[in-house]
Amino acid sequence: MAAPTPQTSAYAGREFLAVIGDEDSVTGLLLAGIGHVTAPPDSQKNFLVVEPKTDNATIESAFDKFTRERKDIAILLINQHVADRIRHRVDNYTDAFPALLEIPSKDHPYDPEKDSVLKRVRQVFGE
Repeated sequence: MAAPTPQTSAYAGREFLAVIGDEDSVTGLLLAGIGHVTAPPDSQKNFLVVEPKTDNATIESAFDKFTRERKDIAILLINQHVADRIRHRVDNYTDAFPALLEIPSKDHPYDPEKDSVLKRVRQVFGE
């Protein structure tokens, strides 16, 4: 077996999805099997249910935890309407891992004009 390269070590150990979203989206993804809780004593979950009363600081804290602290997260899914609440963080996120994907929700359709990944693709291709 070949020795790990810097590219492979960047994603080594990243085996989980994380989700920040509304109750319906998170519940559906948990039912699909993405739920994970780390071992005690910290017992960190890989999801955050965002309700209308959830403050932006809580969303930002979860975003930072999933993108900076947790080294076992490969992909972070976030409802686009939730990403809008912390758009400054989402638009400034440029790391390859975890990959950040904005997803629609039942009550909020997907708007490609707001998607941070598509914005970057358009910049690269000069659109």
